[in-house]
Amino acid sequence: MAITMTEAAARHVQKSINKRGKGVGLRLAVKTSGCSGLSYAIEFADETSPEDIAFETHGLQLLVDQKSLPFLDGTQLDFVREGLNEGFKFNNPNSKAECGCGESFAV
Repeated sequence: MAITMTEAAARHVQKSINKRGKGVGLRLAVKTSGCSGLSYAIEFADETSPEDIAFETHGLQLLVDQKSLPFLDGTQLDFVREGLNEGFKFNNPNSKAECGCGESFAV
């Protein structure tokens, strides 16, 4: 089992952590919502907790809870710029269908 991020994502996260002045990486999760059934949740993690499953990539931690891990296993987090828009993109091999909003998926 693994969750990774690209160098572009790691650079963006590290830049944001430096600006915030604290943090060890990102906490990723899956929640029930969105038009396809599931959506991604992402937030900065200032510390790890005993419940976290940690994946280290590019010197940063990606923290995932046990319940979300089966939905996120194999995912690569990327940071992309498309025109004037920029943001994180989840390259998730478990996703069978995504909606037009880009925030929800089905497995």
